[in-house]
Amino acid sequence: MTTSVRCIINDTRGRVRNGHPWVFDNQVLRLDGLPAPGDLVQVFDAKRGALGQGFFNPRSKIRIRMMTRSLEEPVDQHYFTDRIRSAWAHRERFGYRSAARVLFGDADGVPALVIDKFNEVLVLQTLGLGVDRCKPLIVRSLLELFDPVAVVERNDAPVREKEGLDQVKGVLYGTVPSELQIEENWPPDSSGGPRFLVDVLNGQKTGHFLDQVANHSAIRPLCAGARVLDLFTHTGGFAIHAARYGAIEVKGLDIGVDAVATAQKNAMLNGCTEQCHFEVENVFDHLSRASAAGRKWDVIILDPPAFAKSRAVLDKAIRGYNEIALRAMKCIPSGGYLVTCSCSQHMGAELFRRVTADAALDVGRQVREIHYGTQPPDHPIHWSIPETHYLKCLILQVL
Repeated sequence: MTTSVRCIINDTRGRVRNGHPWVFDNQVLRLDGLPAPGDLVQVFDAKRGALGQGFFNPRSKIRIRMMTRSLEEPVDQHYFTDRIRSAWAHRERFGYRSAARVLFGDADGVPALVIDKFNEVLVLQTLGLGVDRCKPLIVRSLLELFDPVAVVERNDAPVREKEGLDQVKGVLYGTVPSELQIEENWPPDSSGGPRFLVDVLNGQKTGHFLDQVANHSAIRPLCAGARVLDLFTHTGGFAIHAARYGAIEVKGLDIGVDAVATAQKNAMLNGCTEQCHFEVENVFDHLSRASAAGRKWDVIILDPPAFAKSRAVLDKAIRGYNEIALRAMKCIPSGGYLVTCSCSQHMGAELFRRVTADAALDVGRQVREIHYGTQPPDHPIHWSIPETHYLKCLILQVL
């Protein structure tokens, strides 16, 4: 797929030329032609010339997503095979084999495309109009490179509506196993790690969150002999690691009934039902009652869903992160630990620190930063694309 339609843009700050793949609607100066939605267009800076080719969508504020920095390279079967092969080679270098994010959209040079691997099942999301129309090409590339038993699309993400796309999900190839388990083992070694059930058709996102593996490992030194409270536990990722690392008691809470049911199954799968107990409950309410009753935990883990899904709600999100950290610190004894996470891209690392520091001041506590974690190597952070850096994890000793 190549194009002769030209789009002239204003890139005064050099953001697109320097590697960011998004051209916003207010940057477009003119179109020399009439591209249809989803067509590939050639992109030129009005002052400095050629920038490459990208998919055009008149319905999206991201008017063009840059796919290649060449005016001649076709966006075809070879393009997707080459990009996916290169992305997977990077993951293999770091020891990924069974469970990993194969391709992380913009950070791997293919905007709006996400591919996760759960053993021999691949799950994809095509979150932009142009790449969505290339879905048959992408599936063929995956069959060639991985020989999977199934390829699933989890295109039920609300963000697709901004692209004029429907929310859909289903099996694109093969048959999904009746039970799918993965092993989370980071950093990869021969000792193995805990196992988790993955629901690629109905679970959150693509079926399982793969981005916290390094932070799961980072809590190891905190857990031996500890009482741990894991809030927003989802399917028990932090909780089951805490039990594996020697916690004597782990309580996991989440508002999601299905998530808690899966967490309980994961505890059984890993032989830690004596240490781990999961309940469906509102986290904020639980902490209020616990602090009023004087209950304490040696380690409290906060891993909430994104409070700031857009910049417009950042102020509300700040209040949410502050409130949950404040309530948690009331339930931690002196010398205990708070593990607090944010997956909100708009909540930058320093802002997250300031919000958490304010919470400590509000309850008269001091904190020491023991660990700062972010995304693992299969979710690389592209320095020209700030949006690819979204995950923050602070381990703080509360004094």
